[in-house]
Amino acid sequence: MAKITLDNVAHSYIANPRDETDYALRLIDNIWDDGGAYALLGPSGCGKTTLLNIISGLLTPSKGRVLYDGKDVTDLPPEKRNIAQVFQFPVLYDTMTVFDNLAFPLKNRGFNKEDIKTRVLEVAQILDLTKSLNQKAARLSADAKQKISLGRGLVRSDVAAILFDEPLTVIDPHLKWQLRCKLKEVHEQLKLTLLYVTHDQVEALTFADQVIVMYEGEIVQIGTPQELFENPSHKFVGYFIGSPGMNFIPCKIDGNKAMVNGAGIELDDTTASMANKASENLELGIRPLYLQVHAKEVENSVRASVKTIEDQGNFKIVTVHLSGHILRARLPEGKPTPSENAWLKFPKDWIRLFHNEKLLTHK
Repeated sequence: MAKITLDNVAHSYIANPRDETDYALRLIDNIWDDGGAYALLGPSGCGKTTLLNIISGLLTPSKGRVLYDGKDVTDLPPEKRNIAQVFQFPVLYDTMTVFDNLAFPLKNRGFNKEDIKTRVLEVAQILDLTKSLNQKAARLSADAKQKISLGRGLVRSDVAAILFDEPLTVIDPHLKWQLRCKLKEVHEQLKLTLLYVTHDQVEALTFADQVIVMYEGEIVQIGTPQELFENPSHKFVGYFIGSPGMNFIPCKIDGNKAMVNGAGIELDDTTASMANKASENLELGIRPLYLQVHAKEVENSVRASVKTIEDQGNFKIVTVHLSGHILRARLPEGKPTPSENAWLKFPKDWIRLFHNEKLLTHK
């Protein structure tokens, strides 16, 4: 395994980039620790695959260096970096058995038969492929084929890192959960350095110890799933993480209140102090999970009109209008459901203020 360092890396697909808008990947300066499980998360076109290809050696960055355990590998091709890659579509030899597919990377590197057998059986057991070892790969289901593809990446214990590029996209939804859990188990057992690219927040948040959120060619936040959910450092993270995403309302500050077109929302003293210093281009953010909805007026609540109510089984999603802005709140099962009007309460501990799209923090 290896510690992977990106030293001021940037990349443009244009021969002579003029400014930062010409870069698909803007300056990235980051370290992935040996043995960590990381997810690169973001929408299509944000730079995830470009970044992964630079780490793997399929792309040479326009700027900066890539280091494995301190050694500069920027100009080395993938085969010289001692990595394994798992792609969106399974890369297999259909005419070979499952055993031979798993053994192939080890045979290519001259491992002896006993070591190959030991390692293949170990990986097959981890991935629940033991009963299929003598079957031809062509006869297996799509999820089994992707398991083999995962196994070909995992079978080499000497790799610097294993890179996954949206490996579960072609898998049926009900099987994705099983494979995500299996990958998590694999990481816990083998302590491999795993980098996993996905646009699916559920995949990222359930698999990774640290999630790297990308937006328009930049890393906007790195953190645990809890950190990303509770304290998004950028408005995009608040919007992208969670379903529904974080509510945002433009506001102005009047003393210890955030004013939304005449409606006053009380802030704690620290948040109010930070907001008064920023003064302009402020937005109040709150997760639907924490925005309280009441059918009757309660203390420190503001009135809103109900637009829609979606029953999700054990909770409801209530969509409301507040002073010209649409907000969504999660209403727990058993709580009174408002009809035409609702009263919203914003718990001070869960209010986040954003200035120019970035989280206001106490310095």
